[in-house]
Amino acid sequence: MSRPEDPEHRVITTNKKARYRFEILGELEVGVALVGTEVKSLRGGQGSIQEAYIKIVGDEMWLVGAHIPEYAFGNRLNHVPTRDRKLLAHKREIQKWSKRVREKGLTLVPLELYFKGSRVKLQVALVRGKRIHDKRQAEREKSDRREMERDRGRRR
Repeated sequence: MSRPEDPEHRVITTNKKARYRFEILGELEVGVALVGTEVKSLRGGQGSIQEAYIKIVGDEMWLVGAHIPEYAFGNRLNHVPTRDRKLLAHKREIQKWSKRVREKGLTLVPLELYFKGSRVKLQVALVRGKRIHDKRQAEREKSDRREMERDRGRRR
């Protein structure tokens, strides 16, 4: 997801494998409930959402498996790096996405963690797993685009 350079939108981490492994059916921007040392650690550019996923419990969304390392200058009040974090979204959106997740083979994964102004936001995607031939097709298209760019560069 390519965005123009916007000082209000600073990417912390992305889940690069998600776009390769899954077919994205929909996206949603949500807030993340964090403690102070987590925000400081994220401001330093640390954090990982590679192995994370989102689960819906009742009327709440939770980010599970994300890793935000402890803040280096934190004291005894430092956070637990892999704790579950509550996601902030409207109740109706959560209920709508909850219904769709119950469909066979659909799940929620995080795509991108970023600062929007001073707030930490998470781009969440409703996805379905790709088949092996779909992955091969995506690789072929990527390879073809590279080849076309290379040829275009040679002609100039």
